[in-house]
Amino acid sequence: MKKTVTWVLIADGTQARVLQHNGPGKGLSAVEGLGWSIPPLQSQDIDTDRSGRGPTGGAMEARTDPAQHREAEFVRNVAGALDSQAKSGAFDRLVIAAAPIALGNLRKVLSDHVKKTIVAELDKDLTNLPTQQLDKHLDGIIAV
Repeated sequence: MKKTVTWVLIADGTQARVLQHNGPGKGLSAVEGLGWSIPPLQSQDIDTDRSGRGPTGGAMEARTDPAQHREAEFVRNVAGALDSQAKSGAFDRLVIAAAPIALGNLRKVLSDHVKKTIVAELDKDLTNLPTQQLDKHLDGIIAV
C-alpha cells in the first residue's frame, strides 16, 4: 500500500517553504529545493520620488502598490511550483499555513489540481518559527 504523502506549505508574501509530514510522531522535514524568499521592500523603496504626468499634464498615481504587486508575483511563483509538483505526484495532501494576505493571494492563483489536495488552511504567519515549534500550531490538523 502506497504511503500518503502530506506536504505543509508555510508562507507569507516574501518567504515560503514546504515541509513533508513523515507520519504520526515522526515530525516534519524540509522538502529540498522548495524554499523561496525575496527581500521584503516597502512601497517607498520601489516607487520613484515623483508621480508621472498624464496626457493632459496632470499627475498620475500608480494603480497598484508595487510592494503588493511584488508579493503577488512571489505567491504566483510558489503556486506554479506546487502545481508542477502536484502533477508529478510528489504529494497527496497539502496543508497551507500562511499569513492572511498571502493566503488570500494563494487561493486566487492555486490550480484546481492543487486545490483538490488541500486538507486544511491555517491563516497564521508561521514563517519565522523553527520547524520544531510548528507542531503546536498544526495540532488537530496533522499528528506531528
